[in-house]
Amino acid sequence: MRDINVRFGMSAGKIWRTLNENGEMDKEKLLELTRLNDDDFNAALGWLARENKIALDNNCLKLDVTNLEGEIGNHAGMIWRILDVWGDADIATIKRLSHLNDEQIYSALGWLAREDKIYFNEKNKKYSLK
Repeated sequence: MRDINVRFGMSAGKIWRTLNENGEMDKEKLLELTRLNDDDFNAALGWLARENKIALDNNCLKLDVTNLEGEIGNHAGMIWRILDVWGDADIATIKRLSHLNDEQIYSALGWLAREDKIYFNEKNKKYSLK
């Protein structure tokens, strides 16, 4: 199993630096400037939300006290419970059991990674609790 904290943490750093240098911006512009794929971008948002560093205001992301903890935190709790019961699960299984979309799943995984609670097994492409 590999530690996804490095991957998600580096992605969060790219978003933080870009917003710090350029100010608030919409998701599309931020994706363009950071060159992150959608999954890493959403995981990084979850990471930054868990750190209380990013907020969404009028469809723009900015560095601020987060207003995303309710939604992302609840989704993270849902995924944590799934992994607690199942032991490990791939994205398709998490999606089926949680009824969350990819954006919600990856932001929740980013939140859990920031809390150092999950591993990603690259061989079987499954997430599990530490």
